[in-house]
Amino acid sequence: MRNWGNSPRFLIALNCLCFSVAYADDIPSATTSTSSDAVAPATATGVETNVTSATATDTPSTTPTEDVAPTSANSASAENALKQKSTDSSSEKSLQEVFQASEKTYSLVKKGKFSMNYDLSYSFFRDTRIDIALSESNSNITRFRIQEDAQHSFTNTIDVSYGLRDNLTFNTSLPLVYKMDTLGGKEAIGLGDVSFGLRWQPIPLKRGLPTTTLFSTFSTATGDSPYEINSSNDLSTGKGYYSLSAGASMSKITDPLVIYGSASFTTGNSIGGLNQRRSDATGALTSVSPGQSLGMSFGFAYSLNYDVSLSASYSQSISTNSRFAFENGAVIEPQTQVSSVLNYTLSLRTSPKRIINLSLGIGLSEDTPDVNLGFSMPLEFLGLAKE
Repeated sequence: MRNWGNSPRFLIALNCLCFSVAYADDIPSATTSTSSDAVAPATATGVETNVTSATATDTPSTTPTEDVAPTSANSASAENALKQKSTDSSSEKSLQEVFQASEKTYSLVKKGKFSMNYDLSYSFFRDTRIDIALSESNSNITRFRIQEDAQHSFTNTIDVSYGLRDNLTFNTSLPLVYKMDTLGGKEAIGLGDVSFGLRWQPIPLKRGLPTTTLFSTFSTATGDSPYEINSSNDLSTGKGYYSLSAGASMSKITDPLVIYGSASFTTGNSIGGLNQRRSDATGALTSVSPGQSLGMSFGFAYSLNYDVSLSASYSQSISTNSRFAFENGAVIEPQTQVSSVLNYTLSLRTSPKRIINLSLGIGLSEDTPDVNLGFSMPLEFLGLAKE
């Protein structure tokens, strides 16, 4: 138990209590009392702690010449009033709330409760490719051109989570995608790939131990497939195939930091019956096998104070065994693709139960967008969903 005897706030409150008892005769009615609430900032951690002053009740009348000392009951009441309540703010609670808001993948919703979040993300991808063809009889170049590609993507996503149990959460994501190719003069708007997922915490939360969460996600192919559109005039809003991913994540609070990491495995189904013209040399694309990918991420969140926190993370995925078959019998197997992103997130508390996040992602490999910007916030309306 914390030693409040050496605390200045305890001595001030105790002196005020003694003062009110000693001068009870000067009060018209000794049976009335007042109480006040004060908030004292904890400068060491930047977290506010609610402190309620002690209250004197039913003080008996005494003569002015008598010295009255506080009773043991009043002393205990003062000490209990100064103790931190379970509903008071603390640095650990602040860190946990910030972490759950910025990393929704690892947070769970209580049984029977809803949680809704809105995410707006922007990404910019710039690429330059050389298209070259050689003559079959000699090494003369028959075609040489430089293809430029610059795409802007805006994704609006509504995430809905429902607590099946206290340690089991079901969630779904509904994305709306807008893409624009400034160099090719193309644009597209439509529904993206809707996904459904489960998050499960098999081990109850215990103080001092890391939090472990198992998760799985099933992603549909509701968006426009990149293998079925006219690639010369249109843009896709989805990946074109169904995929299933599973993984695990761990997080641990070490005031003033939250350290977290995760690993996942994703596989997609093969699709056939395609007839997409890619080039005259290979003919139409007939089937695609997306292969498998392995991803991992790790990072930390740091609470500057009760209202502001920063987090940084690194994520990387490796995709292998992709196959593209064409009508002339040619099969192309791309090399292993590696994508890596460095993310920074600024979390701002706008109300006691609302945290908004501003994120910046920097692509570190050729297979990732150059810039990623994000904004997310919880949605609350009609009492349906409360973070």
